[in-house]
This record gives sequence, structure tokens and C-alpha cells, in this order.
Amino acid sequence: MRYVKGEDRYQTILFPESIDEYIAPDNPVRIIDAFVDLSVDIQKSGFTYAIPAHTGRPPYDPRDILKLYLYGYMNRIRSSRRLESEAGRNLEVIWLTNKVKPDHKTIANFRKDNPRALKEVFRTFTLLCKEWNLFSQTFIVIDGSKFRAANAKKNNFTKQKINRHLKAIDEKIKNYLLELEANDTAEAAIPEITAEDIKARIKELKQRQETYEKYKVEIAAKGEVSTTDPDARLMAVNNNGVDVCYNLQSAVDSKHCLIIDVDVINNAADQGQLSPMAKQAKAILGVETLAVAADKGYYVAEDLKVCEEEKTITYVAKQTYANSTGEKEYYADQFTYDPEKNVYLCPMGQTLSHFKTRKEKGVVKHFDYRNAEACVQCPKLAKCTTSAKGRTITRHAD
Repeated sequence: MRYVKGEDRYQTILFPESIDEYIAPDNPVRIIDAFVDLSVDIQKSGFTYAIPAHTGRPPYDPRDILKLYLYGYMNRIRSSRRLESEAGRNLEVIWLTNKVKPDHKTIANFRKDNPRALKEVFRTFTLLCKEWNLFSQTFIVIDGSKFRAANAKKNNFTKQKINRHLKAIDEKIKNYLLELEANDTAEAAIPEITAEDIKARIKELKQRQETYEKYKVEIAAKGEVSTTDPDARLMAVNNNGVDVCYNLQSAVDSKHCLIIDVDVINNAADQGQLSPMAKQAKAILGVETLAVAADKGYYVAEDLKVCEEEKTITYVAKQTYANSTGEKEYYADQFTYDPEKNVYLCPMGQTLSHFKTRKEKGVVKHFDYRNAEACVQCPKLAKCTTSAKGRTITRHAD
């Protein structure tokens, strides 16, 4: 049986095929090409070299590099060197950029010099998806993801870490001074380490000490310092590990799982981000009412209250708060609140009444409920709480 044979690469073609024939009519690169040419106003978006100068070397057309950048975005190619390579060997990219081959430095500078313009491009695409009715415009999901920064963990400093470093430096300087003194009094004519070497090391340690002292002042104001990515912070990631990251907030539509909007924060927690992200999504979609789902990391009474005031319907998983004994049967969610009587009913059927109102700066924040008399006599007291006064349930004012 014969094999399927291809074309002889050395065969001369009298009527050359066009590159366009290699790109199928439904190839996604045609969407990128049409989108950039027809929907993106590079001057209005603010791209560098949108209007080329009359003198000097001609720049690359921002449209061509934007197409290359969007192709890399769609195909998960982040490296500028990889994109440079694709421009010379990938037939889709050769078609898309009309055989333009920018070097990796040009591609990297394009990203660096046009952050706002690129954001405007993605916003334009979102609005285009809205025109094509690809968004439900009724229900979205909001979540946060940790994206690792370029900042290594060793270049991230907290108060405890700085104190450890300073303590270690003090100890090293002390040891070097003792070694210097020992060398001065030693009988050996040639010591292993000269006095000049030790003094140089002490000077280096003191310079490092001064740097850490400067970091200490910054940490007092910011909480922590990252030397490479100043805005990045040490955050908990998967598998209970920690890394220097950014927290990327995204709002995703339920119809086709398309991203409506994103925001980058340096707070590890998602708390307080529900209403801002929902507000941004509503502005883009042009709706007054929107249903939003999120996990329990977004459950904050004040934020949910703002959502309600802004006509945002929320579906947020409520956090489960453990008791002091760790017995799940007596967690706070096992206590039922009766709004008419303003009391809580405990798992043993006893009623906890309001006995204390807590304020912060004159504003009522929490209400405490307790039934000390019933708790003292309860046979399950040891499983419910470790307090001798009995169990207290705290309810937020909202």
C-alpha cells in the first residue's frame, strides 16, 4: 500500500499560490485582522507611533504589532522572543502581519509603552461582544486569581524578615570583629584571612544594614516591600504555599464565559471587591440591575449592603465560623435567628437574647446574644464553648 505523498519542496511552481490560500475562511486570525483594521482606532486609543514622524527611520505599524500581540494572547504565547520566532516561521502570523518580522525588543517595548492603549483595545472588544449579543447582561460571576509577579520571594521583605536579616548581620559583624581581634593577636605570621578582607566584609555588611533600615521605614508605611515589583505582595496560593503575587479580579458573563472586565489589586483577600467589580460590569453592559455570584471570600456585610443599594442581586456563599471547641454541631451557623423576636435558638433548643450592643466610633456595628443561665446548666456546654460564662453569638448590624 502506498503512502500519501506531499509536494516536492524543490519543484518550481509557475503560478505561485498566495499565502491567503493557506488560511482557512474560519481561521481565528481573520477575526484578529478584521477587528484591528475595522474596530480599533490606534490614534484615539493612544498607541505610540500612531502618527509616524516625517524624519528618521520608519517605525513598525502599531496595527501589525497589535495583531501579533493579540495572536500571542489567544494562543498563550507570552514571551516576546517566542513571538519574534513565530513571526518568522508561523504561516498564520506571516499572513496576519504581512510578513513583518519585528524583533523581540520591539515587541517588548510595544507592551511596555502602550499599557493604557492595550486596555482600551480589550475594552473595545468587550463592547463589540456586547453589540453581537454575546453577553447575557443579567448574570455574572466574580472571582479572584493570584498571578505570580516577577519579584522573587527573597526580594520581598516584611517586618519580621527585616528583623531576622538585621539580627543576622549584627551577629556576622560581631564575629568578624572578634576574628579581626584574634588575627591581630595571633602568633602566626600569615593569617588565613587578612585584616583588609575582614574590614571589607564588615563594610559590605554595614551597607546592607543601611539598605535594610531603609526598607524598615517603608515597611512601617506599606506593611511590606517588594524590590522588583513594588506593587506586588506576598500572598497565599494553591497548596497552602505563598508567593509574591498580584490578585486579579475578573467579572465573567454566564452566557459564553466571556470576561467583561478585570482589575488588579495587591490585597491578598477578595473582601470588599464585590460591589466595585459589579459596578464596573454594569457600566460596561449598560444595565441598572445585575445578578452576581461569588464565593465566600467576598462575604462582607458592608459590601453586600452596598450591592443591595446599587440594585445588584448577590448570590454569595456565607462563611462558616467555628466555635472555640471545634465541634461542628455547635458552629455559629447551627444557631437559628428569629427576626421577629430578635433572639437566637441554639442546637439544644435554648433561647439566646440580646444583651449587648457594640459600637465603633459611635456607630453601631454588632449585637451580642447570650443565655448564661441556660448555658451553665447545659450538658453540652464543653462541646459548645470554653467560656465559663456560656456561649455568645455575635450578629452584625447589617
